Amino acid sequence: MGINVAVTGMQATDNPAPGIGVIRCLHHPDRWQGEIIGLGYDVYDTGIYDEGLLDHTYLIPYPNQGSEQVYERLMYIHGQRRLDVIIPTLDSELALFQKLEARLKEAGIALYIPSVESVQRRAKANLVQFCKEAEITTPDTIVIREPGQLDQAVKEIGFPMMIKGVFYEAYRCQNIQDVQTHFNKIREKWGLPIIAQQVIKGEEFDVCCLGGEGGELLGAVPIRKIGLTDKGKAWAAITLRNEALLEFSRKILKELRWSGPCEMEIMKEERTDKLFLLEINPRFPAWVYLCAGANQNLPRLVVDLALGKPVKALPPAESGITFVRHATDLLCPLEYIENLTINGELHYRREK
Repeated sequence: MGINVAVTGMQATDNPAPGIGVIRCLHHPDRWQGEIIGLGYDVYDTGIYDEGLLDHTYLIPYPNQGSEQVYERLMYIHGQRRLDVIIPTLDSELALFQKLEARLKEAGIALYIPSVESVQRRAKANLVQFCKEAEITTPDTIVIREPGQLDQAVKEIGFPMMIKGVFYEAYRCQNIQDVQTHFNKIREKWGLPIIAQQVIKGEEFDVCCLGGEGGELLGAVPIRKIGLTDKGKAWAAITLRNEALLEFSRKILKELRWSGPCEMEIMKEERTDKLFLLEINPRFPAWVYLCAGANQNLPRLVVDLALGKPVKALPPAESGITFVRHATDLLCPLEYIENLTINGELHYRREK
């Protein structure tokens, strides 16, 4: 009997969520032996219509609708499909799944996610304090908790500077007009606090990591971005072998006792080659399928960890593997959208 895995984060437009990449990893190199269930929040989460990857799709309530509503919906799906493992892939839903983890485990649904304490310590608003305690270099950062603190933050950090939301969005600012525009934009969308951060001149790297129960590094795929969107997201990248990045990542995971997937954003200062931790995203990145191509299939390893299977640290990722993001159109009959809108679920039929 195969293992049924449900995955969130099914939006797959020009700034995709990680869900489709995670599912592609599960199917790599051989199709997954079990059912893959896409959990969407909206009928226009585009990835939910990819019937080549999914067996079933279900809509679930947004996290802000409350944990009880989400739990009841998951129990309904579990009764229909038998969910063995859920892989959450969005920052904004992690706290909800942490809250539900024990109840889901009692029902027979496994998760492999970091602890509340670990996630809080790496939060953007707390990252400076964590880095100070762990002796990890990070750019000068000011947490703006009320609008009146913005001017002082600009004076202390200077230009260029980054303005960041605590969950999503980051903008490079060259002058006070940029700062005010992006500060107001993020505040209207996500509220306070907002992060002001020094810009480090140098080269940026991302590392997709997976931590074990004690924070040991089980797998890591470092990349250098070679193509960016207008939002600074990777549109093309290449894997590389870099021991300094791996040791830096290993130290951070150990200090956090991080058990689960994450993405580290790291700058190497041009003048000194010193590494600076910019932020830690507490989930797989959208480019996670590149990990499978580099012989580190971290999502499959997460399933094993969630089910309590013994695992070993993976050998180093293969260097020189590239990805280029490619947008395509999915065609489907109108009844698919109607079915999701009315019934909140969609079931594909394909040969195993």
